[in-house]
Amino acid sequence: MTRIGTSDLHVFPLALGGNVFGWTADEQTSHDVLSAYVDGGGNFIDTADVYSAWAPGNSGGESETVIGSWLAATGKRDDVVIATKGSQHPEYQGLAADTVAAAARASLQRLGTDRIDLYYAHFDDQDTPLEETVRAFDQLVKDGIVRYTAISNYSVDRAREWIRIAQENGLAEPVAIQPHYNLVKRQPYEAELAPFVHETHLGVVPYFALAAGFLTGKYRTREDISGKDRQGQLEGYFSDEGLRVVDALASVAEAHDAPIASVALAWLQTRPDVVAPIASARNLEQLPALLRSAELVLSADEIAALSDASAAVPA
Repeated sequence: MTRIGTSDLHVFPLALGGNVFGWTADEQTSHDVLSAYVDGGGNFIDTADVYSAWAPGNSGGESETVIGSWLAATGKRDDVVIATKGSQHPEYQGLAADTVAAAARASLQRLGTDRIDLYYAHFDDQDTPLEETVRAFDQLVKDGIVRYTAISNYSVDRAREWIRIAQENGLAEPVAIQPHYNLVKRQPYEAELAPFVHETHLGVVPYFALAAGFLTGKYRTREDISGKDRQGQLEGYFSDEGLRVVDALASVAEAHDAPIASVALAWLQTRPDVVAPIASARNLEQLPALLRSAELVLSADEIAALSDASAAVPA
């Protein structure tokens, strides 16, 4: 288990992404995946109140609702660390104080729990004074409905300002940050955020850890992604250099008799301050590769080979 920043939360080194629950994974499949993840040693579930408002027929909150029904059915609330995020749900846009309070309570209701272990500001809201948001998140902690606060998709300047406000006013400080970070998307995280998170002891929980599936090795041509749910996201990773990263992953994976996805996640797990990359499984067949990453030990030469290949990917 890995500690999240300065908190007392200790989590499995692979966070299970909940973005697919209630979207490409129906309720029963989602329950099966959640149970198999916990049976495999996992305890860190990541979701957001907006998941999956983008899907036809959905309005947001579907993922939290599915996780809540699984918790109710299994009684495993005390066995897992639940992270969710606010600011993007269609009914609770932004990070004004009243919105933060209402969004967090709506998440609690959908999850069917009395506390959120880790609550993120999903996206920065520059239309709301940052101090108002920081105080609103602190109030959630004071009210006992959030154990620890966190930030996602924040620039280094805004993250630094959040922490300054919290420290100067004796308010709850974030313990984690969620950046877009993987083998084909290393910047701006490494150049801008990495030194800052090390300095401030923030735990790093990278999202798009498998680059929307590109780093699983199953997409080698643009024809492979045509018509896929994530086609737009996948196209952003396609380049000759990106494909060479997949080739490098395949070479390391062969040496370990492991899935390519396992190696991509294992590389992220070697990065300084990374607590647990987030990856999702829309069915049981996809889960073993994610769990395997937690026990896969890469050699220094393998890590260097992957890092060198990925360094050539255009920022």
